[in-house]
Amino acid sequence: QVQLVESGGGSVQAGGSLRLSCAASAYTVNMGWFRQVPGKEREGVASVTRDLSTSYADSVKGRFTISKDNAKNTLYLQMNSLKHEDTAMYYCAAGEYGCTWWRSSSCGYWGQGTQVTVSS
Repeated sequence: QVQLVESGGGSVQAGGSLRLSCAASAYTVNMGWFRQVPGKEREGVASVTRDLSTSYADSVKGRFTISKDNAKNTLYLQMNSLKHEDTAMYYCAAGEYGCTWWRSSSCGYWGQGTQVTVSS
């Protein structure tokens, strides 16, 4: 069982930046970030594979950067140029090769989430 613990959420004004972190208790092949607003479906944000290849949802491309430190088993999400619509609970997820931002069902491990609030 892999434990995931997110941190770094908070409140920021539109145009600002935040950096999320996700500490994993063990190595996992793929990791990703997802977000959810109450009353809406969870959506994928970005993911990184074992060989550190990254991919992003169109809504965050060019503004968010996902990275992973394999030595520390830690995942990061640098969020710049934040918009009000980025407000959500952000979740870290991990799993095997199928775990990507567009395939959350293949992510077997999930963190508890960290809230990001962007005021306009």
